[in-house]
Amino acid sequence: MSFRPFTSESYAQDDRPEAWRDVLAAVGLQPAAGHSFLDGHATASHRHAAGVALTRMAAGAQSIGPLLQANEDIPIALMPVEDGMVLKSAGGHRIVPVGHLVLLPRSGDWSIVFQRDMRAIVLSVTSEALHGRLSGKPRLGEPRVVPPSGFADVFSRLLDATARTLDSLSDAEWSSVAQSLVDLLLTLAHQLAASTSDAGSSATQAALLHRICQTIERRLDDPELVPARVAQAEGISERYLQKLFETVGDNFTHYVRERRLQRAWADLSNPTEAHRSISEIAYAYGFGDSAHFSRAFRHRFGLPPREFRQQEAERAIAQHGVAGQRGWPQEALAQLRVHPSVAARSSVACPDAEERTTAERRHHHLPVEAGRIHWGYFSRSLPAQIEITSGDTITIETLTQHASDAPEMMIAGDAGAESVFGWTRDKKNVDRRGAGPMDASVFGRGAGEGFGVHICTGPVAVKDAQPGDVLEVRILDIVPRASCNPSHAGRVFGSSVAAWWGYHYNEFLGGPKPREIVTIYEIFDDPEEPHARALYSYRWEPQTDPFGIVHTTYDYPGVPVVSGTVKRRHAVLDGIRIPLRPHFGVIAVAPREVDFVDSVPPSYFGGNLDNWRLGKGATIYLPVSVPGALLSVGDSHAAQGDGELSGTAIECSMTGTFEVILHKKTDLAGRPFADLSYPLIETETDWVLTGFSHPNYLAEFGAQGQSEVYAKSSLDLAMKDAFRKMRRFLMNVKGLSEDEAIALMSAAVDFGVTQVVDGNWGVHAIISKRLFQDASKLQG
Repeated sequence: MSFRPFTSESYAQDDRPEAWRDVLAAVGLQPAAGHSFLDGHATASHRHAAGVALTRMAAGAQSIGPLLQANEDIPIALMPVEDGMVLKSAGGHRIVPVGHLVLLPRSGDWSIVFQRDMRAIVLSVTSEALHGRLSGKPRLGEPRVVPPSGFADVFSRLLDATARTLDSLSDAEWSSVAQSLVDLLLTLAHQLAASTSDAGSSATQAALLHRICQTIERRLDDPELVPARVAQAEGISERYLQKLFETVGDNFTHYVRERRLQRAWADLSNPTEAHRSISEIAYAYGFGDSAHFSRAFRHRFGLPPREFRQQEAERAIAQHGVAGQRGWPQEALAQLRVHPSVAARSSVACPDAEERTTAERRHHHLPVEAGRIHWGYFSRSLPAQIEITSGDTITIETLTQHASDAPEMMIAGDAGAESVFGWTRDKKNVDRRGAGPMDASVFGRGAGEGFGVHICTGPVAVKDAQPGDVLEVRILDIVPRASCNPSHAGRVFGSSVAAWWGYHYNEFLGGPKPREIVTIYEIFDDPEEPHARALYSYRWEPQTDPFGIVHTTYDYPGVPVVSGTVKRRHAVLDGIRIPLRPHFGVIAVAPREVDFVDSVPPSYFGGNLDNWRLGKGATIYLPVSVPGALLSVGDSHAAQGDGELSGTAIECSMTGTFEVILHKKTDLAGRPFADLSYPLIETETDWVLTGFSHPNYLAEFGAQGQSEVYAKSSLDLAMKDAFRKMRRFLMNVKGLSEDEAIALMSAAVDFGVTQVVDGNWGVHAIISKRLFQDASKLQG
């Protein structure tokens, strides 16, 4: 591959100037006379083809000029990307804003001054790139600045997009793009060479103007920076000062305003300046009125400062996230230290707890209540309960659909739970429970027919999410929801059902056969030894719901178990402590195929994954299929084993805090989740790939998908899917050959049964990140 990264950290201090000279020389540049790259940090991404070199570079303040190359006439294209720069030439001094192109002759008395930091894209094309084609070489006597409009805008956009993806383009792709850049550069250069250049100021005027610009740069924070004071300091008249700026097609007021806005632009896009408020940045550059600054910034750059800062933060996450590496950013750790679910865990136990938000982090809270959940289904047509932006954090309250197994413990006194489960003979607060018909015309169980059972909070729309993007959901914290019944206040309970859909149901040894058993647990969220202990169990007996429908089996979610209708058996699992594995069984984005999708079978969109590894500290990547993504969370579990054999985990209402990051389709190349077509789980130590009997049963079976998947699932099919996905992951993400991938899978990949109870059976494949530590060192 022709990609070559550069970092000054690879070199000893004394060797860095010469190494940086080599970086500049690769694109026809060198430090300007009297200037050199000294002790700063610098990075560059470089890629070349025959006669073409493209570099995206970042370094400290410096001046650069041309490196004389014999018999080369095609100008160099340079574009600043994060801060403006000053072009010095015989024609005078000129400010070049971000996004403007500069075409630079291969020789001449010109230099580029980066007064703060150097952030630029440079394209160098030599005659070798013409491959023998006859083409009149455009000769520019002076540097030309081209604003981003018309044809130049097309060129600059392609230049920027290519520079952002230098490390991910294949050689064939890079070759095609490089030739396009050559053609665009030649066309633009010919257009400029044919035009008449403007006259410049004298050398004396140029030197004076440069000195004035340096003065202005040092005093941008001075709200009293006016022509009269600057002219007085330089010993010239105010009128002459204005004429100096007129010689380069500018004026004093515009120049100062432009430099202030450019500097503010740079700070707002700089992650290291994130601790400073927008007002602080505005004041630092002489804007005494925040509202005026906001208007000026929007007029100049097309976005208000706040939206621009959010956009740049999202872009930084997408561009600089390191594939295959975990660990909390410092700002995330700082946020967690003051997060209510960590600093005051009891404050989220009851829904009346005060919500705390951090404006700088853009934290949101989605409480659980009847109007904020959808029960038993996913849908692309659901209205969003809230919209968040990539990088935001959100606390989402969830309820287990099994709270009705012991309503006095898990519903009574809890306003949110009472809102969701509320059901009298006259009214059911949440009528639809499942993706089935509302008139219950199939089995007569109730609206939705229980074709899907999970209470899902949401959906949450993610701003700018579009099909083809990938949603990264980091689980920052999980907190059990305590009982709000005064008789049980502060205690946490859960339920597990050995149900008719369990793998065991036709394999009982003793009678009665068959049977369904409900076990109620108490959850002890002890930091030293978190565990669950069984309180009692009971055999399911026919229950009559408030509408008068009799449920002889556990066939419809949320049917309240009336005290006295079941016989409790105590001393079950006596002396056994079950270690907690708090996690969310359901994390999903909306599927694209149909409007109502049963929440039970998992698929490419996530959903009912029931993998206990989706706990605190884990991350899941989901392919986005509909605008906004429409993220939903539910089915929280206190503990579960691989397989979920009896039909459920220990189901327990919980509150989760998540960080949601949107990865745009155009930025996925080279990431572990590029070309993602399934839910991908990442933990601190492992990658966990999810295989299903039918990876996309909705597409595979069409209109009958939500029925066929239950009838045609098997562990054999799920194992094959997990194998195929792991093979693809190892070949495409880790760069192994097919033979290497198969050998590694047999020696080091753990395949396990995720669940055999969710219609679309699951097998997961786990590969340790440690396997690639040495390979990463070799590649680096």
